[in-house]
Amino acid sequence: MAKFINPFTDVGFKRIFGQEINKDLIIDFLNSLLVGEKHIMDIRFLDKELLPEFDSDRGVIYDIYCINEDGERFIVEMQNRKQTNFRDRALYYLSQAISRQGDKGAEWRFDVKAVYGVFLMNFHLDLDGYRIRTDVDMIVRQTGKMYSDKLRMIFIELPSFLKEEDECENDFERWIYVLKNMETLNRLPFKARKAVFEKLEQIVDIASMTMEERMKYDASINAYRTHLAVMDYERTEGREEGRREGREEGRKEGREEGRKEGMDIEKRQIASNMKQMGLPAGVIAKATGLGEEEIANL
Repeated sequence: MAKFINPFTDVGFKRIFGQEINKDLIIDFLNSLLVGEKHIMDIRFLDKELLPEFDSDRGVIYDIYCINEDGERFIVEMQNRKQTNFRDRALYYLSQAISRQGDKGAEWRFDVKAVYGVFLMNFHLDLDGYRIRTDVDMIVRQTGKMYSDKLRMIFIELPSFLKEEDECENDFERWIYVLKNMETLNRLPFKARKAVFEKLEQIVDIASMTMEERMKYDASINAYRTHLAVMDYERTEGREEGRREGREEGRKEGREEGRKEGMDIEKRQIASNMKQMGLPAGVIAKATGLGEEEIANL
């Protein structure tokens, strides 16, 4: 039996990052993401549900929605499976948080506060290769300079994080390591380095839950496992249907895609090993075919 909760469940994720009494956890996590750019001192949780402004409009329900001392908004989401138009959905979520800032009346002068969207994903974003983190900003195409810092998206691909405990170099990587491996650990690492991980261990210990909390968590983990089982079934059924219909071309494409993905993962693992050996990024890029930016993110 697992000692710690699964952070990818709805209850588990919100137990870690969505409780007012433990808001120092979400503050530390966000600061690890924005180190050198911003330092959050305090946050206040906002209502996660934005009701539609008009009868025919669409509402929004966030996983975590909070505001810092400067009025900037932070949306933090855990996404376990790909969705149609996922990137557009992320943009819509942030746009809603921007548009709702408008004050009624003629005195408001479009004093918009920045909105940050942080999306932890149990899948690959599929942009231009696999990377742990993808930052999206509004820039001027011709110059590459920032147009506005009021809309910011950070996508975190958990399957692309391959480091072991002793390879984590900063607080961001330590957080990702803990979240990705939490359910399989017997102890949480990094407690001696930072007190927030000591507190985190107490919060995520299943034995510390009340009976009511445990019942809600068990229901959440069952829903999560059912979801995984359905995904496995759909993949298997899809393969069987392809065989029944004799779609040889589709199978060839599937095999080719699988080989390509396997080769990409292997190249990234080789690059990671070479990086640990202290080899220059240019040498690693020439040996593996990966870009130097992708190597820097390993």
